[in-house]
Amino acid sequence: MSLINTKVQPFKTQAFHDGKFEEVTEKNFADGKKWSVVIFMPAAFTFNCPTEIEDAADNYADFQKANAEVYIVTTDTHFSHKVWHETSDAVGKAKFYLVGDPTHQLTNAFGVHIAEEGLALRGTFVIDPSGTIKTMEVHSNEIARDVKETVRKLKAAQYTAAHPGEVCPAKWKEGEKTLKPSIDLVGKI
Repeated sequence: MSLINTKVQPFKTQAFHDGKFEEVTEKNFADGKKWSVVIFMPAAFTFNCPTEIEDAADNYADFQKANAEVYIVTTDTHFSHKVWHETSDAVGKAKFYLVGDPTHQLTNAFGVHIAEEGLALRGTFVIDPSGTIKTMEVHSNEIARDVKETVRKLKAAQYTAAHPGEVCPAKWKEGEKTLKPSIDLVGKI
């Protein structure tokens, strides 16, 4: 079953954020104001995950300009995330939430849990301010993501939410032309 257009299920966990531990719940993803970008990674202290956190950190200003908060989730604890943040130059750039999911509640709810390993697949989810999942991408752990594509998908989801009846074509970027589906377009594109 697809999670697209479903609400984030209730959960409660801890994150390391802004130098302290904070509780994170489904209410963080449904505050009625901000969009959320949830990025699942296999584990802290690995080799590929810090490259993705650094990429997210380098693009964090774009997420903030788009009124979105970023949540990086691994199956480690928030304690591990604190030490990871303090000891890795790449992870140390993170100003967003580093969410621990040691009970696997989130990885299971989002369908990215690898039971045999106790880890998460690389999953990316864009969630609107009501807590509804609008985009998802899940793939094998050996393939790291390009966060600029996540920013593009966030902006496309925001555009279509603000402009019902319009769709964003392939490779659409903010400010470019969209389409209004109609019978007149069938077979013309």
